[in-house]
Amino acid sequence: MERHFSKNELYPDCPIRNILNRIGDKWTLLVLYTLNGHESMRFKDLVAELPDISQKMLVLTLRTLETDGFVDRKVYAEVPPRVEYSLTERANSLFPIINQLIQWAKEHMHAIILDRTKTINKYLD
Repeated sequence: MERHFSKNELYPDCPIRNILNRIGDKWTLLVLYTLNGHESMRFKDLVAELPDISQKMLVLTLRTLETDGFVDRKVYAEVPPRVEYSLTERANSLFPIINQLIQWAKEHMHAIILDRTKTINKYLD
C-alpha cells in the first residue's frame, strides 16, 4: 500500500489542496497528536497508543510524515534495531492550528451530532 505523492492535478500549485490532502487523512493528525508531548516514541509505543490503526497503515503514515518533513526517524545501531520517531519543527509549528481545530471541534461536536441525527431521522420518516 503506497500513498500517492502527486500534486492535485487540476490545481497543482494550490497550497491548501495539496497540504490538506496530506494532513487531512484518517490517521495523520492522530499520529502527530500522539507524538506531540513526547521527545520521541518507538513504533511499539505508537501502536499501543493508537490500537485502532493497523501496523501497515501506521508505517505508511509515518513514512509519509517523514517524507513531508513532519517526523524525524532515528535508527539506532543496536541488536535488535531501535527506531524512534519525533516531531520536527515544521510539525511543532502546526500545533497551534491543530489545537484550535480541537477546541473548535469540542465546542461544536454536540450541535453537529444533533444536526446529523435530525437529518437521518428526517430521511427515515
